[in-house]
Amino acid sequence: MKNLSILGSTGSIGCSTLKIVEMFPEHFAIRTLGAKSNTDLLAKQIEQFRPDIAVVFDEHRAAELKKRLPSAKTEILCGDEGYRAAVIHETVDMVVTAVVGAAGLRPTLAAIDAGKDIALANKETLVMAGEVVMRRAAEKGIKILPVDSEHSAIFQCLSGQRKADFHKILITASGGPFRNRPKAELPGIKPRDALKHPTWQMGQKITIDSATLMNKGLEIIEAKWLFDVSHEQIEVLVHPQSIVHSMVAYRDGSVIAQLGVPDMKGAIAYALTFPERLPIGQPVPDFVNIASLTFEEPDMEKFPCLRLAFRACAVGGTIPAVMNAANEVAVYAFLNHRISFTDIPKIIGNTMEKHELVENPGLDDIIEADRWVREEALAEFGDLM
Repeated sequence: MKNLSILGSTGSIGCSTLKIVEMFPEHFAIRTLGAKSNTDLLAKQIEQFRPDIAVVFDEHRAAELKKRLPSAKTEILCGDEGYRAAVIHETVDMVVTAVVGAAGLRPTLAAIDAGKDIALANKETLVMAGEVVMRRAAEKGIKILPVDSEHSAIFQCLSGQRKADFHKILITASGGPFRNRPKAELPGIKPRDALKHPTWQMGQKITIDSATLMNKGLEIIEAKWLFDVSHEQIEVLVHPQSIVHSMVAYRDGSVIAQLGVPDMKGAIAYALTFPERLPIGQPVPDFVNIASLTFEEPDMEKFPCLRLAFRACAVGGTIPAVMNAANEVAVYAFLNHRISFTDIPKIIGNTMEKHELVENPGLDDIIEADRWVREEALAEFGDLM
C-alpha cells in the first residue's frame, strides 16, 4: 500500500491520479489533498477518499470547506503552512505535485526534505530551481519520477541503457491548435480559440502554454535537470498525432521511442508504481486507422516562446525562473483579455532582457527573481493571478 499526498487534486492531473487510486484501492491510500480554490470538487474528493488533511489557498475557502463538511474528520488547513503540513505528513510515502506554476516549488522542496518520493507533474519546479531540487533529492536519496507524458517517455526510453551510449533526447510536441494557422493571423487569436487543444485535455494555463509552445520550452529545461543533459542534447519535433510521446537517440544511430494513446493516466500510473505497470485499461494505439505518424521542425519564428526557452536553458542562473514567472503573468494577462496572443513572447523576452542575471543562484536568489517579475507585473497589470 502506497500512501499518497496529491497537491493540485482538483486539476486535470490530480483528478486522473484519483481515478487510478479509485481503480486500485488495494495499492493506494489518499492521506492528504491540496487544491487552490475549487472547494466544490475538493469537498467531493474529501467525502470519497477521507484524507487526514485537506488544504486550500486561503482562510476564506478553508472556512467554506469546513462549513460544507461539518462532520468530516479531515483536518482543513490553508496557505503555505497548510501545503507544507500536507506533504510532510508522517503517513505519506509519495507526493504528487500537480499544482500549476511556481507555487509547486516550496512544497516540493519541503516534501524532499521530509524524505518523500516525488511524482512530479509541476514542471516549473525544475525550470525555476532544477539544480537546487535535484541536488537536494540526491542528498536525501529521494526518487523524482516524471509524470509529464514526454518525460515519462524519456525515462522509459533511458531505462536499462548505458549513459555512455546516450546521444540526444527527442521531445515531441503536438504543435498546438495554431500549427497550421498563418503567422499573420496570430495577433487576432482570442483565449477561447487558444483553449481548444487538438489532442490533450488540460487546464487553462497549460493549454495556453501548448498553444505558444512555451509548454515545450518548459519541458526542455525540465529534461535538462531530470536527465542530466545539456540543452544541445535536446531536440523538439512537432508530432501532430501525439502517439509518440518522446524518443531517445543513441550513439550507434538507434532510436528508442515510447508510444501510447494521448491520455495522462499511463504516465501517472507508471510514476506511482515504477518499476511495475498497472492494468489501467488503456488501449493500444489503433495503428491501422492512424495510418501515418508525421514529424516536422517547430517554427521558432512563428512561436518565439520556444526560442526563448532554449536561450534560458543555455544561459541558466536565474533566467529560467524569470522566464517562467513572466510567462505565468503574460498567460493570465492574455486569459483576462489584457494583451494579445503575440504579446505573450514579447513580454517574456523584454522581462528576460531587463533582468540582472545571477549566475549561480541559491534558493533565495531564485525566489527573489520570481518575486521581482511579479512585482513588475503588478505595477503594470494589477492583480491577475
